Amino acid sequence: MTFLRALMLLALVVWIGGIIFFAFVVAPNLFIRVPSEIVGDVVQRDLTWLHWMGIFSAFVFIFCSLLYSRSRYARVKTFTAVNLLVVIMLALTLISQFRVMPRMQVLRAEFYAGDAVAHQEFTRLHKWSTGLEGGVLILGIGVVFLTARRFS
Repeated sequence: MTFLRALMLLALVVWIGGIIFFAFVVAPNLFIRVPSEIVGDVVQRDLTWLHWMGIFSAFVFIFCSLLYSRSRYARVKTFTAVNLLVVIMLALTLISQFRVMPRMQVLRAEFYAGDAVAHQEFTRLHKWSTGLEGGVLILGIGVVFLTARRFS
């Protein structure tokens, strides 16, 4: 069962660590050092990879958590609140990847062409995107604490 717990923790480390690295290292450096016409493409590519890592991590975490909860070592034998939080994190990630980012890509091209309305809409969606990622991060930190407590 140590293997299942290790996989659960690894899934969280990859997902949450990726968000932290992107938000506090990658993005700030991109906006300082890369021309603005290119930043959007790089951010979109990086976020796409980050989202797919999160989607995969969510499935690994939930699968291992459900297996672990059925083991003789588990104190709780049901779908826990931790799993529910991971499902919410997954939902936020899916919304960002498949709803917000595609629309932002279209709008980015329009506002670089000088469309002020597209720029306003892009800015609004960027706030949504940032909020979704922030929500995943905050929930993820909570999941880390709850998971650590679950194994103590």
